[in-house]
Amino acid sequence: MPQTHAHDHGHQGEGASCCRAGETTFAAQNRPDGAASYRLIFKIQGLDCAEEVDILRREIGPLVGGEDHLDFDVLNGKMMVAADASTVSAEAIRAAVARTGMRAVEWQKGKQAPQPADERRRRMQTGLTAASGAFALIGVVLHAWIAGSLSAPFGEGLGRSIPLPAIAAYAAAIVLGGRYVAVKAWYAARRLRPDMNLLMTIAVVGAILIGDWLEAATVAFLFALSLSLESWSVGRARRAIAALLELAPPIARLVDPDGVEHDVLAAEVPVGARFVVKPSERIPLDGRVIKGSSAVDQAPITGESIPVSKQPDSEVFAGTINGDGALVIESTKRAEDTTLAHTIKLVEAAQSRRSRSEQWVEKFARVYTPAVMVLAIAVAIVPPLILGGVWDAWFYRALVLLVIACPCALVISTPVSIVAALAAAARAGVLVKGGAYLELPGRLRAIAFDKTGTLSAGHPTVLALQPLNGHSEDELLARAAALEARSGHPLAKAIVEFAGSRGVVPLPAEDVQILPGKGVTGMFQGRSFWLGSHRYLEERAQETAELHDQAESFERQGRTVVVIGNDTHVCGLIAIADAVRPETAGAIRALRRAGIEHLVMLTGDNQATAESIGKEVDIAEIRAELLPADKVDAVEALVAKHGIVAMVGDGVNDAPAMASSSLGIAMGEVGSDAAIEAADVALMSDDLSKLPWLVDHSRRTLGIIRQNIGFSLGVKAIFAALTFSGLASLWGAIAADTGASLIVVANGLRLLRPRAARFGQPNQKD
Repeated sequence: MPQTHAHDHGHQGEGASCCRAGETTFAAQNRPDGAASYRLIFKIQGLDCAEEVDILRREIGPLVGGEDHLDFDVLNGKMMVAADASTVSAEAIRAAVARTGMRAVEWQKGKQAPQPADERRRRMQTGLTAASGAFALIGVVLHAWIAGSLSAPFGEGLGRSIPLPAIAAYAAAIVLGGRYVAVKAWYAARRLRPDMNLLMTIAVVGAILIGDWLEAATVAFLFALSLSLESWSVGRARRAIAALLELAPPIARLVDPDGVEHDVLAAEVPVGARFVVKPSERIPLDGRVIKGSSAVDQAPITGESIPVSKQPDSEVFAGTINGDGALVIESTKRAEDTTLAHTIKLVEAAQSRRSRSEQWVEKFARVYTPAVMVLAIAVAIVPPLILGGVWDAWFYRALVLLVIACPCALVISTPVSIVAALAAAARAGVLVKGGAYLELPGRLRAIAFDKTGTLSAGHPTVLALQPLNGHSEDELLARAAALEARSGHPLAKAIVEFAGSRGVVPLPAEDVQILPGKGVTGMFQGRSFWLGSHRYLEERAQETAELHDQAESFERQGRTVVVIGNDTHVCGLIAIADAVRPETAGAIRALRRAGIEHLVMLTGDNQATAESIGKEVDIAEIRAELLPADKVDAVEALVAKHGIVAMVGDGVNDAPAMASSSLGIAMGEVGSDAAIEAADVALMSDDLSKLPWLVDHSRRTLGIIRQNIGFSLGVKAIFAALTFSGLASLWGAIAADTGASLIVVANGLRLLRPRAARFGQPNQKD
């Protein structure tokens, strides 16, 4: 049976809302009235990233009176039309969405009929991508087998003979890989807004025109693979939001004014109503304790490492776990306004923000493709018309320019480097959720750390013993472990585990009695003993000045004090706290060597505990007793001051701050599902020494990507100059383009080779 240890970790605020105004595409942030503020809400099948948001804004905006009348929730695939938008029918909007290659279904709250369609589309996309890769491989095998040479598929393209079976396999790979790309490319071309999809399509078509079917198939497969990974990542994040919703139970046990209890939906409980929460149950709504006392595990919301004592007038949060005492709570917020609900909204909002990489690639694609097309046309017609050039010669030069400008090497260079870097990171136990998040660690200016479960182990540990009145440490442990032997309380487990590690394994005490909010009593070896908090010691009037000073000394260090005694004297004190991970201090030093000087701790735990941990790991900047909204504010302030900022955490309460940071990093082994899904990077072994390695790996990846892009563009620039001088041939252009592709691929694959940490081994003592 769980027991209560009365130890208050400090006031956690007045339940301030996590919902803040700000620039975001998630509507609830700016439209507090919720669904009532919208004329129409649609579920968009195929809405997986901010690129689709831009397409929909351009297509639907004119129908509703401007793009500012549209709001998007990318994480849930929703598009909302504001109530003050121009009058437009649902049919007209569905038709407009269909023209973009996506599909709109009117959203019905509580009915998730569109979700299976999303899953079917995702499975189909994955299947087509896999089939594309398979057919590309089949084409290589057929080509080599029929030609009788393993090098045949990789020869020069134009003019060479490719067996028809191999062409058929390559063509199948291109069609399957380009199924979802071609639609978007057609939309971009029709609207005269070139994007990466159009760039990729032109690369594939260009490769086909020069006869390099293998290159065309490879490009189609790689881009399809990147789209599938993006879709899969968004799907995982959507499921994480559903898991967040499940933290708060859907049913509340309401208490009528006449004392009768009955179950109602938590969503229907009004503010001011009273409900009962039994021991070990989750609390369904935010509220204020009216009757009862208990220790509540607030880790899912505030991240506190030790359950917090709750008495009448104490504040509680939806999704937290009650201890061993029954509580009567008065609701202070409706279900949609709880701290947990706003946490979910913050995650959704931050997930739809675009990265700098996406913006840069989009801008580059918009300029590069049309510029090349215009230049080639100009080369073909301007010299003959104005300078009296020979039409055939200049048309040939224009064709050479188009071939060398075909962005195959440029397009392949980054995905290959990213895939190799992602694979290397995964082998090192670092899960990076996409290429957009690989570059950010190398540009970090500051890192914010959660305390519990991140810098620390996340569970209480016995750190000090203070035997008194002639008792030994083993005697003190024997009494404490006997009283706690059958308790499931985190502090009790810490005492029993520590006693076991010291070889002290006594029989459980007899006649154990729980003292709610105070401690426990029981019989050990025929004598009565008690165990409780510093507060309980004071209540028993057995505290001396020396005991008081010793207990307060432990508490100033952020440690929880457990006192053991009998009716005649105090046997001693046990100091318990969340211990620092063994590799934490070394990881912090390694990060400083990497040039990241701004390291901050953000925690929901009390100030004394936070300062104790900060001193131990050499982090001077500390903000404690924070709710999820406070962590978000702190992270956003860091971003405004330093630019690129990472947030490292492990709990649900860390998810909004992770999503609001430039880079969210989760502890993957003990971290909550919500934190892992909200994060961009997960440390699967919970090893903080991987952070300095990730910074170095990111910088190495960025360096190779820059090398590949520079080399690809350099080759094109050289051949462009040779083309204008008449020294370049079509065969030379083809050879240069193919050679450049092979070189950048080989350079990118260097990232697969393991590399020692540049900043030392942070998990070892310096």
